[in-house]
Amino acid sequence: MISARRRTTMATNKLITFVVLLVVLEMVRSEDSPCGFPAIFNFGDSSSDTGAFPALFPAVQPPYGQTFFGMPAGRQSDGRLVIDFMAQNLGLRYLNAYLDSLGSNFTQGANFASAAGTIRRVNGSLWTSGYSPISLDVQLWQFQQFINRSRFVYNNIGGVYREILPNPEHLVSKALYTFKIGANDLAMGYLDNMTTEQVEAYVPDLMERLESAIQTVYNLGGRYFWVHNTGTFGCLPYGLVYRPDLAGEKDDAGCSIALNAGPRFFNARLKEVVARLRVALPEAAFTYVDLYAAMYKLMSEAKKFGFGDPLRVCCGYGGGQYNFDKNIRCGDPVLGGKSCVDPSKSVSWDGVHLTEAAYKFIFDQIVDGALSDPPVPLRRACQGKGQ
Repeated sequence: MISARRRTTMATNKLITFVVLLVVLEMVRSEDSPCGFPAIFNFGDSSSDTGAFPALFPAVQPPYGQTFFGMPAGRQSDGRLVIDFMAQNLGLRYLNAYLDSLGSNFTQGANFASAAGTIRRVNGSLWTSGYSPISLDVQLWQFQQFINRSRFVYNNIGGVYREILPNPEHLVSKALYTFKIGANDLAMGYLDNMTTEQVEAYVPDLMERLESAIQTVYNLGGRYFWVHNTGTFGCLPYGLVYRPDLAGEKDDAGCSIALNAGPRFFNARLKEVVARLRVALPEAAFTYVDLYAAMYKLMSEAKKFGFGDPLRVCCGYGGGQYNFDKNIRCGDPVLGGKSCVDPSKSVSWDGVHLTEAAYKFIFDQIVDGALSDPPVPLRRACQGKGQ
Protein backbone atom coordinates (compact mmCIF):
# COMPACT_ATOMS: atom_id res chain seq x y z
CA MET A 1 0.00 0.00 0.00
CA ILE A 2 1.08 3.57 -0.69
CA SER A 3 1.83 5.53 2.47
CA ALA A 4 -0.07 8.72 3.31
CA ARG A 5 3.16 10.75 2.98
CA ARG A 6 3.84 9.35 -0.48
CA ARG A 7 0.26 10.05 -1.58
CA THR A 8 0.62 13.63 -0.35
CA THR A 9 3.94 14.04 -2.22
CA MET A 10 2.44 12.67 -5.44
CA ALA A 11 -0.55 15.01 -5.15
CA THR A 12 1.76 17.97 -4.52
CA ASN A 13 3.90 17.10 -7.54
CA LYS A 14 0.78 16.83 -9.73
CA LEU A 15 -0.41 20.21 -8.48
CA ILE A 16 2.96 21.79 -9.22
CA THR A 17 2.98 20.24 -12.71
CA PHE A 18 -0.53 21.51 -13.33
CA VAL A 19 0.39 25.04 -12.21
CA VAL A 20 3.51 25.02 -14.40
CA LEU A 21 1.43 23.90 -17.38
CA LEU A 22 -1.03 26.72 -16.75
CA VAL A 23 1.80 29.25 -16.66
CA VAL A 24 3.32 27.89 -19.88
CA LEU A 25 -0.05 27.86 -21.62
CA GLU A 26 -0.72 31.43 -20.51
CA MET A 27 2.70 32.50 -21.83
CA VAL A 28 1.99 30.81 -25.18
CA ARG A 29 -1.49 32.32 -25.31
CA SER A 30 -0.09 35.78 -24.53
CA GLU A 31 2.63 35.52 -27.18
CA ASP A 32 0.18 34.28 -29.83
CA SER A 33 -2.65 36.69 -29.09
CA PRO A 34 -3.19 39.99 -30.89
CA CYS A 35 -2.18 43.16 -29.08
CA GLY A 36 -5.61 44.74 -29.29
CA PHE A 37 -4.40 48.21 -30.21
CA PRO A 38 -7.21 50.66 -29.43
CA ALA A 39 -5.83 53.34 -31.75
CA ILE A 40 -3.28 54.24 -34.43
CA PHE A 41 -1.41 57.52 -34.64
CA ASN A 42 0.28 57.98 -38.00
CA PHE A 43 3.04 60.33 -39.16
CA GLY A 44 4.08 60.56 -42.78
CA ASP A 45 3.63 61.87 -46.30
CA SER A 46 1.24 61.38 -49.22
CA SER A 47 1.53 57.61 -49.12
CA SER A 48 -0.44 57.67 -45.84
CA ASP A 49 -2.19 61.06 -45.85
CA THR A 50 -5.96 60.60 -45.47
CA GLY A 51 -6.97 64.23 -45.78
CA ALA A 52 -4.55 66.72 -44.24
CA PHE A 53 -3.28 68.21 -47.48
CA PRO A 54 -6.71 68.91 -49.04
CA ALA A 55 -7.83 70.37 -45.70
CA LEU A 56 -5.22 73.10 -46.22
CA PHE A 57 -4.75 73.37 -49.95
CA PRO A 58 -6.76 72.69 -53.12
CA ALA A 59 -8.52 69.37 -52.73
CA VAL A 60 -7.83 66.43 -55.00
CA GLN A 61 -10.37 66.11 -57.80
CA PRO A 62 -12.07 63.15 -59.48
CA PRO A 63 -11.12 60.50 -60.47
CA TYR A 64 -9.20 60.29 -57.17
CA GLY A 65 -11.08 57.95 -54.83
CA GLN A 66 -13.15 56.39 -57.60
CA THR A 67 -12.39 52.74 -56.84
CA PHE A 68 -13.41 52.53 -53.19
CA PHE A 69 -14.92 55.76 -51.93
CA GLY A 70 -16.73 56.73 -55.11
CA MET A 71 -15.41 60.26 -54.72
CA PRO A 72 -12.18 62.03 -53.68
CA ALA A 73 -11.49 61.11 -50.05
CA GLY A 74 -8.33 63.07 -49.30
CA ARG A 75 -6.10 60.27 -50.53
CA GLN A 76 -3.61 60.45 -53.38
CA SER A 77 -4.92 57.29 -55.00
CA ASP A 78 -8.00 55.80 -56.60
CA GLY A 79 -8.86 54.18 -53.28
CA ARG A 80 -7.35 53.01 -50.02
CA LEU A 81 -3.76 53.24 -48.83
CA VAL A 82 -1.60 50.89 -46.77
CA ILE A 83 -2.59 52.75 -43.58
CA ASP A 84 -6.26 52.08 -44.41
CA PHE A 85 -5.64 48.36 -44.76
CA MET A 86 -3.68 48.40 -41.49
CA ALA A 87 -6.58 50.00 -39.63
CA GLN A 88 -9.01 47.54 -41.20
CA ASN A 89 -6.83 44.59 -40.20
CA LEU A 90 -6.74 45.80 -36.60
CA GLY A 91 -10.50 46.26 -36.52
CA LEU A 92 -10.22 50.06 -36.30
CA ARG A 93 -11.84 52.92 -38.18
CA TYR A 94 -10.08 54.44 -41.17
CA LEU A 95 -8.02 57.29 -39.74
CA ASN A 96 -9.28 60.82 -40.11
CA ALA A 97 -6.72 63.55 -40.71
CA TYR A 98 -6.09 65.71 -37.65
CA LEU A 99 -6.59 68.82 -39.79
CA ASP A 100 -9.92 67.67 -41.20
CA SER A 101 -12.50 69.26 -38.90
CA LEU A 102 -15.65 68.19 -40.73
CA GLY A 103 -17.24 64.92 -39.69
CA SER A 104 -14.07 63.46 -38.20
CA ASN A 105 -13.99 60.78 -35.53
CA PHE A 106 -10.80 60.31 -33.52
CA THR A 107 -11.96 57.61 -31.11
CA GLN A 108 -9.47 55.14 -32.59
CA GLY A 109 -6.62 57.40 -33.53
CA ALA A 110 -5.64 60.28 -35.78
CA ASN A 111 -3.54 60.85 -38.86
CA PHE A 112 -0.94 63.63 -38.91
CA ALA A 113 0.60 62.73 -42.27
CA SER A 114 0.58 65.31 -45.04
CA ALA A 115 1.03 64.89 -48.75
CA ALA A 116 4.33 66.46 -49.85
CA GLY A 117 5.47 66.19 -46.23
CA THR A 118 9.15 65.97 -45.33
CA ILE A 119 11.35 65.13 -42.35
CA ARG A 120 13.20 68.43 -42.63
CA ARG A 121 11.46 71.77 -42.79
CA VAL A 122 11.26 73.23 -46.27
CA ASN A 123 12.42 76.67 -47.32
CA GLY A 124 9.56 78.67 -48.77
CA SER A 125 5.85 78.05 -49.12
CA LEU A 126 4.11 75.26 -50.99
CA TRP A 127 3.84 77.58 -53.99
CA THR A 128 7.59 78.19 -54.17
CA SER A 129 9.03 74.90 -52.92
CA GLY A 130 6.38 72.40 -54.01
CA TYR A 131 6.48 70.77 -50.57
CA SER A 132 4.10 70.89 -47.63
CA PRO A 133 4.78 73.09 -44.60
CA ILE A 134 3.48 70.18 -42.49
CA SER A 135 6.92 68.67 -41.91
CA LEU A 136 7.56 65.98 -39.30
CA ASP A 137 8.21 68.44 -36.47
CA VAL A 138 4.89 70.18 -37.22
CA GLN A 139 3.15 66.81 -37.17
CA LEU A 140 4.64 66.21 -33.72
CA TRP A 141 3.39 69.59 -32.49
CA GLN A 142 -0.05 68.67 -33.76
CA PHE A 143 0.14 65.35 -31.93
CA GLN A 144 1.05 67.06 -28.66
CA GLN A 145 -1.81 69.50 -29.11
CA PHE A 146 -4.15 66.61 -29.87
CA ILE A 147 -3.17 64.84 -26.65
CA ASN A 148 -3.55 67.89 -24.43
CA ARG A 149 -6.71 69.26 -26.00
CA SER A 150 -8.57 65.96 -26.37
CA ARG A 151 -7.84 65.02 -22.75
CA PHE A 152 -9.23 68.32 -21.53
CA VAL A 153 -12.32 68.19 -23.73
CA TYR A 154 -13.05 64.52 -22.98
CA ASN A 155 -12.76 64.97 -19.21
CA ASN A 156 -14.16 68.49 -18.74
CA ILE A 157 -16.70 69.03 -21.50
CA GLY A 158 -17.77 65.50 -22.34
CA GLY A 159 -21.11 65.09 -24.05
CA VAL A 160 -20.88 64.46 -27.78
CA TYR A 161 -17.12 64.86 -27.65
CA ARG A 162 -16.84 61.53 -25.86
CA GLU A 163 -18.27 59.98 -28.99
CA ILE A 164 -15.61 61.42 -31.32
CA LEU A 165 -12.50 61.59 -29.11
CA PRO A 166 -10.44 58.70 -27.72
CA ASN A 167 -10.61 57.56 -24.13
CA PRO A 168 -7.62 59.23 -22.39
CA GLU A 169 -6.60 55.86 -20.95
CA HIS A 170 -5.99 54.64 -24.52
CA LEU A 171 -4.62 57.88 -25.85
CA VAL A 172 -0.91 57.27 -25.63
CA SER A 173 0.50 54.16 -24.02
CA LYS A 174 -1.62 51.49 -25.71
CA ALA A 175 -1.74 52.88 -29.25
CA LEU A 176 0.32 51.85 -32.26
CA TYR A 177 2.55 54.59 -33.72
CA THR A 178 3.34 54.35 -37.42
CA PHE A 179 5.94 56.31 -39.37
CA LYS A 180 6.28 56.46 -43.16
CA ILE A 181 8.23 59.54 -44.19
CA GLY A 182 11.45 60.51 -45.97
CA ALA A 183 10.64 59.88 -49.63
CA ASN A 184 10.09 63.57 -50.34
CA ASP A 185 13.36 64.52 -48.67
CA LEU A 186 15.17 62.25 -51.12
CA ALA A 187 13.06 63.38 -54.07
CA MET A 188 13.80 67.01 -53.23
CA GLY A 189 17.50 66.41 -53.76
CA TYR A 190 17.08 64.43 -56.94
CA LEU A 191 14.65 66.96 -58.41
CA ASP A 192 17.13 69.69 -57.55
CA ASN A 193 19.65 68.00 -59.86
CA MET A 194 21.75 66.51 -57.08
CA THR A 195 23.77 63.36 -57.59
CA THR A 196 23.09 60.25 -55.54
CA GLU A 197 26.22 60.99 -53.52
CA GLN A 198 24.93 64.46 -52.68
CA VAL A 199 21.56 63.05 -51.65
CA GLU A 200 23.20 60.44 -49.45
CA ALA A 201 25.29 63.15 -47.78
CA TYR A 202 22.27 64.64 -46.00
CA VAL A 203 20.66 61.34 -45.02
CA PRO A 204 22.44 61.30 -41.61
CA ASP A 205 20.71 64.59 -40.79
CA LEU A 206 17.36 63.04 -41.74
CA MET A 207 18.09 60.12 -39.44
CA GLU A 208 18.90 62.39 -36.50
CA ARG A 209 15.62 64.22 -36.95
CA LEU A 210 13.57 61.05 -37.35
CA GLU A 211 15.21 59.42 -34.34
CA SER A 212 14.50 62.54 -32.28
CA ALA A 213 10.86 62.50 -33.40
CA ILE A 214 10.39 58.89 -32.30
CA GLN A 215 12.11 59.70 -29.01
CA THR A 216 9.64 62.56 -28.52
CA VAL A 217 6.66 60.24 -28.99
CA TYR A 218 8.25 57.82 -26.52
CA ASN A 219 8.71 60.60 -23.98
CA LEU A 220 5.01 61.40 -24.37
CA GLY A 221 4.15 57.80 -23.51
CA GLY A 222 4.22 55.93 -26.84
CA ARG A 223 5.54 52.38 -26.59
CA TYR A 224 4.66 50.54 -29.82
CA PHE A 225 6.29 51.65 -33.06
CA TRP A 226 5.81 50.33 -36.61
CA VAL A 227 8.39 52.07 -38.82
CA HIS A 228 8.20 51.78 -42.62
CA ASN A 229 11.25 52.37 -44.75
CA THR A 230 10.93 54.29 -48.01
CA GLY A 231 9.91 52.93 -51.40
CA THR A 232 11.46 52.62 -54.84
CA PHE A 233 11.82 56.17 -56.14
CA GLY A 234 13.61 54.82 -59.21
CA CYS A 235 10.50 52.85 -60.18
CA LEU A 236 8.18 55.86 -60.26
CA PRO A 237 7.40 57.50 -63.62
CA TYR A 238 7.81 61.02 -62.28
CA GLY A 239 11.32 60.25 -61.07
CA LEU A 240 12.25 58.72 -64.42
CA VAL A 241 10.81 61.70 -66.31
CA TYR A 242 12.29 64.44 -64.13
CA ARG A 243 15.80 62.93 -64.07
CA PRO A 244 16.36 61.31 -67.45
CA ASP A 245 20.10 61.71 -66.92
CA LEU A 246 19.92 59.28 -63.98
CA ALA A 247 17.26 57.09 -65.56
CA GLY A 248 19.47 55.82 -68.37
CA GLU A 249 20.86 52.78 -66.58
CA LYS A 250 17.94 50.55 -65.59
CA ASP A 251 17.63 47.18 -63.92
CA ASP A 252 15.59 44.24 -65.20
CA ALA A 253 12.39 45.78 -63.80
CA GLY A 254 12.91 48.98 -65.78
CA CYS A 255 13.75 50.96 -62.64
CA SER A 256 16.57 53.50 -62.45
CA ILE A 257 19.54 52.04 -60.61
CA ALA A 258 20.83 55.48 -59.61
CA LEU A 259 17.46 56.78 -58.40
CA ASN A 260 16.95 53.69 -56.25
CA ALA A 261 20.41 53.99 -54.69
CA GLY A 262 19.34 56.89 -52.47
CA PRO A 263 16.33 55.06 -50.98
CA ARG A 264 18.45 51.95 -50.33
CA PHE A 265 21.04 54.06 -48.51
CA PHE A 266 18.28 55.79 -46.53
CA ASN A 267 16.73 52.45 -45.57
CA ALA A 268 20.02 50.96 -44.38
CA ARG A 269 20.57 53.96 -42.10
CA LEU A 270 16.97 53.80 -40.88
CA LYS A 271 17.36 50.17 -39.87
CA GLU A 272 20.40 51.19 -37.83
CA VAL A 273 18.37 53.92 -36.13
CA VAL A 274 15.65 51.46 -35.16
CA ALA A 275 18.30 49.08 -33.78
CA ARG A 276 19.77 51.89 -31.64
CA LEU A 277 16.33 52.85 -30.35
CA ARG A 278 15.67 49.28 -29.25
CA VAL A 279 18.75 49.44 -27.06
CA ALA A 280 18.12 52.97 -25.79
CA LEU A 281 14.41 52.41 -25.13
CA PRO A 282 14.01 48.81 -23.91
CA GLU A 283 10.45 49.45 -22.70
CA ALA A 284 9.33 50.09 -26.28
CA ALA A 285 8.63 47.61 -29.08
CA PHE A 286 10.00 48.60 -32.49
CA THR A 287 9.19 46.94 -35.80
CA TYR A 288 11.18 47.90 -38.88
CA VAL A 289 9.09 47.20 -41.99
CA ASP A 290 10.76 46.70 -45.37
CA LEU A 291 8.26 48.48 -47.61
CA TYR A 292 10.94 48.83 -50.28
CA ALA A 293 11.21 45.06 -50.69
CA ALA A 294 7.43 44.69 -51.03
CA MET A 295 7.21 47.50 -53.57
CA TYR A 296 10.14 46.25 -55.62
CA LYS A 297 8.69 42.75 -55.69
CA LEU A 298 5.54 44.22 -57.19
CA MET A 299 7.48 46.29 -59.72
CA SER A 300 9.68 43.42 -60.84
CA GLU A 301 6.97 40.73 -60.94
CA ALA A 302 3.88 42.77 -61.77
CA LYS A 303 2.61 40.51 -64.55
CA LYS A 304 2.97 37.45 -62.36
CA PHE A 305 0.52 39.03 -59.91
CA GLY A 306 -2.02 40.07 -62.52
CA PHE A 307 -0.89 43.66 -63.17
CA GLY A 308 0.04 45.34 -66.42
CA ASP A 309 3.14 47.43 -67.06
CA PRO A 310 4.04 48.73 -63.56
CA LEU A 311 5.61 51.89 -64.99
CA ARG A 312 2.65 52.92 -67.10
CA VAL A 313 0.44 55.51 -65.39
CA CYS A 314 -3.26 54.72 -65.03
CA CYS A 315 -4.48 58.28 -64.55
CA GLY A 316 -2.40 60.45 -66.83
CA TYR A 317 -2.20 62.54 -69.95
CA GLY A 318 0.98 62.10 -71.84
CA GLY A 319 1.07 58.95 -73.90
CA GLY A 320 4.52 57.67 -74.62
CA GLN A 321 6.23 55.04 -72.57
CA TYR A 322 4.73 56.01 -69.21
CA ASN A 323 1.52 57.93 -70.12
CA PHE A 324 2.86 60.69 -67.88
CA ASP A 325 3.24 64.40 -68.48
CA LYS A 326 4.70 66.30 -65.53
CA ASN A 327 2.70 69.37 -66.49
CA ILE A 328 -0.69 67.64 -66.81
CA ARG A 329 -1.62 65.68 -63.74
CA CYS A 330 -4.40 63.24 -62.98
CA GLY A 331 -7.73 65.03 -62.60
CA ASP A 332 -6.57 68.20 -64.32
CA PRO A 333 -9.83 70.19 -64.65
CA VAL A 334 -8.80 71.81 -67.92
CA LEU A 335 -6.74 69.29 -69.85
CA GLY A 336 -8.38 66.30 -68.22
CA GLY A 337 -5.91 63.70 -67.01
CA LYS A 338 -8.24 60.69 -67.04
CA SER A 339 -8.23 57.31 -65.38
CA CYS A 340 -7.65 54.05 -67.18
CA VAL A 341 -10.58 51.66 -67.51
CA ASP A 342 -9.49 49.23 -64.78
CA PRO A 343 -7.16 50.66 -62.08
CA SER A 344 -7.01 47.25 -60.40
CA LYS A 345 -4.68 46.10 -63.19
CA SER A 346 -2.35 49.09 -62.77
CA VAL A 347 0.45 49.66 -60.28
CA SER A 348 1.06 53.37 -60.84
CA TRP A 349 -1.98 55.56 -60.29
CA ASP A 350 -0.78 59.06 -61.21
CA GLY A 351 2.95 58.65 -61.79
CA VAL A 352 3.79 59.57 -58.20
CA HIS A 353 1.44 57.41 -56.15
CA LEU A 354 0.15 53.86 -56.48
CA THR A 355 -3.30 52.38 -57.05
CA GLU A 356 -5.39 50.85 -54.30
CA ALA A 357 -4.63 47.42 -55.79
CA ALA A 358 -0.89 48.09 -55.53
CA TYR A 359 -1.17 49.34 -51.95
CA LYS A 360 -3.22 46.26 -51.07
CA PHE A 361 -0.52 44.03 -52.57
CA ILE A 362 2.15 45.79 -50.50
CA PHE A 363 0.05 45.50 -47.35
CA ASP A 364 -0.41 41.78 -47.93
CA GLN A 365 3.36 41.39 -48.14
CA ILE A 366 4.05 43.13 -44.81
CA VAL A 367 1.07 42.31 -42.58
CA ASP A 368 2.33 38.90 -41.45
CA GLY A 369 5.80 40.16 -40.51
CA ALA A 370 7.65 38.35 -43.31
CA LEU A 371 9.43 41.59 -44.28
CA SER A 372 9.79 42.95 -40.76
CA ASP A 373 12.56 43.06 -38.17
CA PRO A 374 11.73 41.40 -35.85
CA PRO A 375 9.40 39.22 -37.98
CA VAL A 376 6.23 39.89 -35.98
CA PRO A 377 2.79 40.33 -37.60
CA LEU A 378 1.05 43.68 -37.42
CA ARG A 379 -1.42 42.46 -34.80
CA ARG A 380 1.46 41.47 -32.49
CA ALA A 381 3.61 44.55 -32.92
CA CYS A 382 3.38 45.19 -29.17
CA GLN A 383 5.62 42.20 -28.53
CA GLY A 384 9.39 42.03 -28.67
CA LYS A 385 10.29 44.87 -26.33
CA GLY A 386 14.02 45.44 -26.13
CA GLN A 387 14.79 42.93 -28.90
